[in-house]
This record gives sequence, C-alpha cells and structure tokens, in this order.
Amino acid sequence: MNTIDDYNFSGKKVLIRVDFNVPLDANFQITDDTRMRAAIPTIKKILGDGGSCILMSHLGRPKEGPAEKYSLKHLVNHLSELLGGIKVSFASDCIGGPATVAANTLKSGEVLLLENLRFHKQEEKGDEGFAKQLSQLGDFYVNDAFGTAHRAHASTAVIAKFFPGNKCFGYVMSGELASVDKVLYRSSKPFTAIMGGAKVSDKILILEQLLKKADNIIIGGGMVFTFIKAQGGKIGKSLVEEELLQKATDILAAAKNGGVNIYLPTDAICADNFSNDANKQTCDVKNIPDGWMGLDIGPETEKMYADVISKSKTILWNGPMGVFEMENFAHGTKAVAEAIVTATSQGAFSLIGGGDSVAAINKYHLAEKVSYVSTGGGALLEYIEAGTLPGVEAVNQ
Repeated sequence: MNTIDDYNFSGKKVLIRVDFNVPLDANFQITDDTRMRAAIPTIKKILGDGGSCILMSHLGRPKEGPAEKYSLKHLVNHLSELLGGIKVSFASDCIGGPATVAANTLKSGEVLLLENLRFHKQEEKGDEGFAKQLSQLGDFYVNDAFGTAHRAHASTAVIAKFFPGNKCFGYVMSGELASVDKVLYRSSKPFTAIMGGAKVSDKILILEQLLKKADNIIIGGGMVFTFIKAQGGKIGKSLVEEELLQKATDILAAAKNGGVNIYLPTDAICADNFSNDANKQTCDVKNIPDGWMGLDIGPETEKMYADVISKSKTILWNGPMGVFEMENFAHGTKAVAEAIVTATSQGAFSLIGGGDSVAAINKYHLAEKVSYVSTGGGALLEYIEAGTLPGVEAVNQ
C-alpha cells in the first residue's frame, strides 16, 4: 500500500481528494468538523515537504448544479484556522478557467480549495473526460477520502489512471485500510462483531462475510426482531421484515454449522408507542405483549453482551442497540460502548464504524478510548462485504 510517507512532495502540486462532506446549519456554519480535522495531517505533510495542495471534495447532494447551500466556500475560513492560519484560496469551479488559473499560480506551501465536485453531474457518473480535466490541475494524486472510496466516481476511481507512478493514499485512507485489514485479516481471537441498526436487509451481506471471520456476532437494534420471530417468538408490534424470516433462519443455521456464536437479546425495553415519552416495561424478548414494541436491549442482555465483549481481543461495532436518539432507549447502546472501552483498555483492538455507532461513541465522549473510529460508514461496510473498493483499487493499480 503506497502512502504519503513513501514520497517527498517538494515542488509538487498535489491534487488531494478529501472528504469535506460536513454538516452545515442554516447560517452555513459547520456543525461537525471531524472530517476536515482528519485530513489536516495529510495536508501538513505535503506542505512541510515544500509542496502545494489542491483540495477537491463534494458536499451534500446538489440535484441541479451549483447551489449556495452546497458551496465549499463556506469551509475556507475554518480550514485556514485548522491549518494554523495558512491562507486558503478558493476556486469558484473545480474545472475550467477559475480552477486552471488558480492552480497554475499556486506556489509551494499554498493551499487551494476547489468548488464542489458534484456541481457537475459527470462526477457521480465517473466520466473520464471530467476526471481528465481535474487531473490536469496537479502533478501528483492523493486519495484521502475513505468515506467516498466505495463510489466509482470521477475524482475517486477514474482520475487515478492519469497519474501512473504518481499516486498514493493519504493518512486518513491508509489508517482506515490498516484498521479494517487488521480486523478482517489479522484479528487476534476471539473476534467479536457487534451488529445493530434497524434492518436485517441492510446487514445481510456483511453478516454473511462475518460468519467466515468472527468468533462471536452480537445482534442488537430493530433487526433483532426478525431473528426472534423466525425462531417462533412473539414480538408484539416490534419492527420486523417478514420477507427475511427465512434468511434469518439460514444465518442462524450457518453460524451453528460454522462454530460461530450468535448472541441475540434475552430481554428488551418495550414501549407502547414510538416516542421517548411512551410507557415502557422490560419484557422477555420472545414474549412481547400485543401493542408493545422493543426499542432497546434489556438489562440482562446488557450484562451478557458486556461479558462477551470483555473476553474479546478484536471488536468491530456497527449499529446501535436501540433507538439511542431517544434518551429513554439509549441505555443499551451506551452500555455496549462502555463495554468496548473497557475491553480496549485491557488490550483489545476496537474499530467503530457506521454513522450511528460513530454518533453514539461521540455522544458519550468515548472516541479517544477506542482504537479506531472509521470516518466512512458505507465505505467500511462495503469494504468488509467486497474485500476492496473502487477508490482503493484505482490507487493500487
């Protein structure tokens, strides 16, 4: 794996695909700059070598070309602050005159941010002509956008072909890939995967891959009830995917045949409607009363899961244990997060991935206490499912 530590960038104009897809409020203020901060070490390494940086990113999902609320110009001042006051120039387009002039006049030690790539439909189409235009702005390509590495877009998968011998991964990408590879291919045993979230349908492919690699699979969230119903349990009005009952049965059978332990909740915190203010009670997960729904794992399950996690040497966590956005149904997710932190402090390697798990680990201020927090939810899952990603292949070729 080629990383930026393998190169000296003195005198080079480096085109970096960053992931600056950050949330903005109604006044265009950044509400979470995690992704921007993640890219700073890569930018500083290149500037420190005496190179210059041309940054390209998308922001949001603009439907009809340029739109004020998706302009990357709103990021310029904050980016300059994160870089310790270095001036950041801005090009009002990512190709054509404005971009070309700004790139041509860029000097060593300077930073240029291009306008939103997705203002051009060719970006998401993976258009080769568009990729070529972008490539002409720099003489070296660095992919540091793990969050979009699963998309075969012009700036992530197509552009790399125009930089034979002059392309590599930045620190975000190389850190992400090293962490996932450690979990998938070099995991210390026992390896426990914790899968949560609402739907089994979102997690089928990843569960099938994990059956080949994990020793334990812990299941939480709304997807639990499809498994419970498949085993003949009564789930009240809990979330269920009827069309996947057979699939759930197959996954449980495959786990048994492969010697993988699948852990399902024994109790659940149930509510009489989907609201933080609902009446609640703790129920046997296989005997939930009519008109009630499971919205979190119960205390017995928390203890069981914490026990499994405490004996693990490698931990992958994707997806919450309940509706953690509602305070009354967040306890299970927090308990699992704390169990992972404890195991990490005792020497386990823990990788947290997927938007909701990352949101939870940040909500409880525990990000510094786990081994690695992935910036790419969809990308992480697809990498586990497929074993590679378009944006990774493109640089490795």
